[in-house]
Amino acid sequence: MNTVATRMMISPPKYVQGAGAMQQLGDHLSRLGENAVVLADKGVWGFVDETVTNSLSAAGVKLTKETFGGLCTQREIDRITAVAKAAGADVVVGIGGGTAIDTAKAVGHACGDIAVVSAPTVASTDAPTSALAVIYTEEGAFERYSFFTRNPNLVLVDTALVAGAPSRFIVSGMGDALATWYEARVCVAANRTAMAGGLATEASLSLARLCWETLMEYGPQARLAAEQHVVTPALEKITEANTLLSGLGFESCGLAAAHGIHNGLTVSHHVHGMMHGEKVNIGTLAQLVLEGAPTDELETYLRFSREVGLPTTLAEIGLVDPDREELLAIGRASTAEGETTHNMPFPVTPGMVADALIAGDAYARAYAKKHSH
Repeated sequence: MNTVATRMMISPPKYVQGAGAMQQLGDHLSRLGENAVVLADKGVWGFVDETVTNSLSAAGVKLTKETFGGLCTQREIDRITAVAKAAGADVVVGIGGGTAIDTAKAVGHACGDIAVVSAPTVASTDAPTSALAVIYTEEGAFERYSFFTRNPNLVLVDTALVAGAPSRFIVSGMGDALATWYEARVCVAANRTAMAGGLATEASLSLARLCWETLMEYGPQARLAAEQHVVTPALEKITEANTLLSGLGFESCGLAAAHGIHNGLTVSHHVHGMMHGEKVNIGTLAQLVLEGAPTDELETYLRFSREVGLPTTLAEIGLVDPDREELLAIGRASTAEGETTHNMPFPVTPGMVADALIAGDAYARAYAKKHSH
């Protein structure tokens, strides 16, 4: 049977963003269920506990608090699924970063598709809107993508919390978001099926493009606002670009080498202290090199990265003077079967990835030297 190539776009039914939005959590939850398991790590509970407890109490939603262990592993998913089932929960809420939110999505799926809410306290990844989770090993290496039947029922972003976080989080989010357009366009050019299950729509491609344009226009301003921990229109726009535009753009257009190489980088213990978007940014540079991107495009990418404080050299993510063998190991993991690197319009080998990492690093160092005075 010949399958017809269909176009498809998926998204959460509701997205809420604004300073103080966490105070409305109970109100929004009450439309989804009456018995919630809320998971957040110890640090996040430290600053959301009172708001969440009061908000759910006022809305008449039963609350079971769970302390998240910090990594989205199969063991952690199973543990919290047992908690949710024992509580008879009809909604699960993940508060915090991408790993807590991915865990909540996986728990919702394991509980037979109860309602799922993602409430990011940082704008550091595009995980909150998607119908997938990144599952890690107990050691923190990328293990697999887990796909779910639907997106979270609600995404709620409190920009006062985003502004209150260390500025490194929103900058890392810009690295994740910056890859969205570069990856979307190659997937569309190569006619690849996106994670949504079909070819990209014009709408999702436009959102990916708008994500890039918003970053270029407001990224440096948002970084400065985040450093001062204040909410400004620029910070609101970048929070939306990092979370909503990047999320819808990547899921309904596709990921390519930038994220594949990110996953490859996780095999090196040298980069484990780095954030997701910081590693993705190195993957984006390698993807541009693989594509043979024109000089002005590379320079736009490097200028923006330097202006907002994203790493562009291997040393900046902990790979100081890596030998060829280490780079080939990263290349092999980047081109493993099923990896998104294979969405490039041409075959990519481990050696090509190693070469692109070396060339990208040399280019970034030359650019930094030229613009350091």
